[in-house]
Amino acid sequence: MDIVFIEDLRIDAIIGIYDWERQVHQTLSLDLEMAWDNRAAAASDNIEDALNYKSVADRLIQFISGSEFQLLEAMAEQVCDIVLTEFAVEWLRLRLRKPGAVPQAKAVGLLLERGRRTPDPAGV
Repeated sequence: MDIVFIEDLRIDAIIGIYDWERQVHQTLSLDLEMAWDNRAAAASDNIEDALNYKSVADRLIQFISGSEFQLLEAMAEQVCDIVLTEFAVEWLRLRLRKPGAVPQAKAVGLLLERGRRTPDPAGV
C-alpha cells in the first residue's frame, strides 16, 4: 500500500481544560500518513482516482477550527473517524501536536494508528 501524507498542517482551535484555554485559539499541528493505492491515479492521471490531500486538509481545517474539545484524545479520535469514513482510507497514522502546552517542551501530543473496522460476520 502506498502512503499519501500531509505534514505540519497548522490549525487554530479552542482546545484545553483550563479556563484560559477556553478563551483563546491555540495552533495545533497535524501530520497524517494515509494508506492509499496510487496505481489507478498514476495510470489515469485523474484526480478522481487519487486521494485528494487538499480535500482532506480542507475538511480537517473546517472541523478542527470549529471545534471546542477539552482533550486532544477526543479530537484525535474524531479526526481519524473523519479521514477513515469520509475519504475511504483503509489505515492512517495521525500525529497531533500541541506546541507550547508544556513550556519546557517543543510540543506534546498524540500518535494514533487506526484502520477501518470490518464488520464481524458473527456479530461479536
